[in-house]
Amino acid sequence: MFRPGRRIAISKLAGKQSVKLGHMTPVFHRPSGEAQSSFFQNDSGSKPTAADWVVAYTDGGSRGNPGPSGYGVVVTGQDGRVLGELSEFLGMRTNNVAEYSGLLAALEFALAKGHPRLRVVSDSELMVKQIRGQYRVQSPDLRPLYEEAKRRIAKLEAFQIEHVLRGKNKKADELANQAMDRGMRRKSELKVGVAASSNSNTNVAASPVRPLRGIVKDGRINLLEGSIPEGTIVVVMPEKALGQRSAKP
Repeated sequence: MFRPGRRIAISKLAGKQSVKLGHMTPVFHRPSGEAQSSFFQNDSGSKPTAADWVVAYTDGGSRGNPGPSGYGVVVTGQDGRVLGELSEFLGMRTNNVAEYSGLLAALEFALAKGHPRLRVVSDSELMVKQIRGQYRVQSPDLRPLYEEAKRRIAKLEAFQIEHVLRGKNKKADELANQAMDRGMRRKSELKVGVAASSNSNTNVAASPVRPLRGIVKDGRINLLEGSIPEGTIVVVMPEKALGQRSAKP
């Protein structure tokens, strides 16, 4: 059990587990032999140097929970140089799904760009503790995202994840909000376009109908020009009365 204010690192040496308390977050190493179910593994006993690590600041948000959602990720080297910025609108999702989506994007970036040692910084306490194994994943929406995160983590040489307050994760938060803004703006523009198209169609349908002229003979109306489809209900009035009606303001 983690003590408040302390972080724990577990390594596997000479077949025994040793626990060291310090300032490092848990380090998850890829096993060299059989696949292990735990993330707390070490395949060589050697500790990665600081230069080997990249850091991914991740965040996800939802306006409505569920509602319009998105994630933001900033990946930096140990020297603070930005290696990549990621953001995406996710549609109608929950806040936790957006947080996991940000984690998956960070893992995908690290694997695709050849960064085998990744440290993730997130302000989602739930996600961090679920990945560490401190909390169980009970949500059916989060379970597949959690399992995919585990698969990607297993492909890395080493992995760390830690929780920080939102104030220390501002850039990722900004990117997540920008993604939501983009998605909501596109949705708004789409609605405007549909409304304009609908109004255009309405205007076409509401175009004034040209009266057809005819003459009454033996109780029947014989059209002088044009035709009317069989079964059409019509309103008939004398041409003089029609002219008087049209002249009214």
